[in-house]
Amino acid sequence: MNDQLLLTSYLKTLRLPTMLRECPTVARQCSEADASYAMFLQQLAELEVQHRQAQSIERRIKQAAFPVVKELSAFDFAAVPKLNKKRVLELSRCQFIEQRANVVLNGAPGVGKTHVAIALGREACRRGYKVRFFTAAGLANAYHEAREERHLLRLENHIRHMDLIMVDELGYLPLDRTAAEHLFGFFSQCYEQTSLLVTTNLPFADWPQIFAGDERMAGALLDRLTHHVHILEIIGDSYRLNASVTRTRKQAKADKTST
Repeated sequence: MNDQLLLTSYLKTLRLPTMLRECPTVARQCSEADASYAMFLQQLAELEVQHRQAQSIERRIKQAAFPVVKELSAFDFAAVPKLNKKRVLELSRCQFIEQRANVVLNGAPGVGKTHVAIALGREACRRGYKVRFFTAAGLANAYHEAREERHLLRLENHIRHMDLIMVDELGYLPLDRTAAEHLFGFFSQCYEQTSLLVTTNLPFADWPQIFAGDERMAGALLDRLTHHVHILEIIGDSYRLNASVTRTRKQAKADKTST
């Protein structure tokens, strides 16, 4: 067996596919540059590490189950001038996750809460954190199904191993007593263990209506959620409404031009 076949065999055994794939190219480049053996090995190792990091990020983003792709670079901060851009960018550094703190995004429907939330979640994935996205209704249903199928411990263990849990659209749909109790149990489990990122259209004073009108439950939940919290209020016009109006105007203008 010649040297090349031996090297191929060893790299496969060690499960270094990027080094195997890039070895001929890097060898040629290093030969042309008269680079040392150490530099050749360093460049190959660097490519392998970069590929593995990219795969890990991709895997974490997939496991997070984001419904859509949203990035802060695509968010129109000019449309919501009262939103503190500097603070949002600071949160994107994800230090709040390290501190087991929470984030609450509050605002009317359509102002971009979910966009900002998903963008922060994706950045957390890039920084090595394990993230899971739920809607409030979806999380309540997950608890209901887990109880029905008797694998609640499995669900709670899954949540316990997350660094950041995202709960979108809290308050958009009313919850019955059982669903409210499930969410209360979830928030209690996460307290000072797992960071939460919550989006809601309701001020805190109206949260009892989310939890079947139970003011004591809502108060206890808020006490846990807001102990260590960053609150961002997004005030502005609905993106979806503005986009619809813009499309309608463009279509009307196009129709007028064509006639």
